[in-house]
Amino acid sequence: MIDSHNDDLSLERSWQDSANCLGVDPDLFFPERGASTREAKEVCRGCVVRGDCLEYALANGEKFGIWGGLSERERRRLRRQRAQANRRTGTD
Repeated sequence: MIDSHNDDLSLERSWQDSANCLGVDPDLFFPERGASTREAKEVCRGCVVRGDCLEYALANGEKFGIWGGLSERERRRLRRQRAQANRRTGTD
């Protein structure tokens, strides 16, 4: 949820106003362990801010739920791939 008292946070998360998931039951994006993520990922498919959502989740260490169309496991894999690529190129 956006904190209206914190302008920096509001600007940082303004992408949420354009998200496909706006108004969708949040429980859809936090399925029980072992439950299907298909419906949540379908909402993410074609979302114009999918990349922003994913980067937000990665930057903030979101460990649960579907963010930017990726599950927890998929985000962990992406983090590892990026870390390996950064080590190879010497960047952070």
